[in-house]
Amino acid sequence: MPVGTAASVKALGPDDLEDIGVGILLANTYHLFLRPGHEIIRNLGGLHRFMGWNRPILTDSGGFQVYSLATLRTLSEEGVVFRSHIDGSEHVLGPEKAMAVQEALGSDIVMAFDECPPYPSEYAYVRDSMELTTRWARRCRDRGVGENQALFGIVQGGVYRDLRIASAEALLELGFEGYAIGGLSVGENKETRERVIAETVPHLAPDRPVYLMGVGTPEDIVEAVRLGVDMFDCVLPTRNARNGSLFTAEGRITIKNAQYAQDARPIEEACGCYTCRHFSRAYLRHLFMAREILAYRLNTIHNLYYYARLMEALRTAIRNDELESFCRTFYENRNPPEQG
Repeated sequence: MPVGTAASVKALGPDDLEDIGVGILLANTYHLFLRPGHEIIRNLGGLHRFMGWNRPILTDSGGFQVYSLATLRTLSEEGVVFRSHIDGSEHVLGPEKAMAVQEALGSDIVMAFDECPPYPSEYAYVRDSMELTTRWARRCRDRGVGENQALFGIVQGGVYRDLRIASAEALLELGFEGYAIGGLSVGENKETRERVIAETVPHLAPDRPVYLMGVGTPEDIVEAVRLGVDMFDCVLPTRNARNGSLFTAEGRITIKNAQYAQDARPIEEACGCYTCRHFSRAYLRHLFMAREILAYRLNTIHNLYYYARLMEALRTAIRNDELESFCRTFYENRNPPEQG
């Protein structure tokens, strides 16, 4: 899922995303709650109409942003009192309010409100945090969401196996339309992250989607799919595009490097995206070095197209029972990291 935090995927319009083949976007409850406000969006016909996007939307609950962006937060059983990172104004967000805001937004997939413990954290803190998230999940389930909205629970528990299993089993008992693995990609290493995923997925419902939040690189996605994950979101493809880092089957290229100044090839020869069909690496380097806004749009189109094709290829491999063969080819094609 490309990230459209404030009801916009940076540098692209909905028509660009449809052309790329994007099937679902992520928008963020915390940001839209603060600006422009969920009631304004409701009054203007809901998030789909507001942003001109007719395909599915998932909204995060805001729990992670309260943890990562808000200042002077106070945590209690009822929720979180926090000050906006925008203007310092004080707000309260809890399970029922998070459900009400997301109902007003009209997203298709609603995330339960959770607490994301920092990494690293002591076992006792993470245990208490996980148990609070579980109680909040029950309140989200009890409050419910709007018609035609699916509610996902979020598994927490840090890097502790027993806490992750306890969280997963408690959420499974509550019964959600899907399950997310939260609290990762917050500073832990790759090996730890993959261990946590491997220990958590078997305890979730096999007939419900599993969503790994905030991950990640193409390699991270391939490995998580092998472990049973279905859905992902990450700012990486769009943020990297704006920084001139472009994804290809052979690895990343940094378009500002001098070696591309006269390179007439597209970013990737076999790529069918609009950028690769029309423009050279030399032109894209020129736009990036000149800080032309078009650079951000063209780079973002390519990176999201790459990610969309990667997910499409993974789905095809799974359907054809060829996932391991696909993964071997994926890694064989990777070049050593680019120098310079």
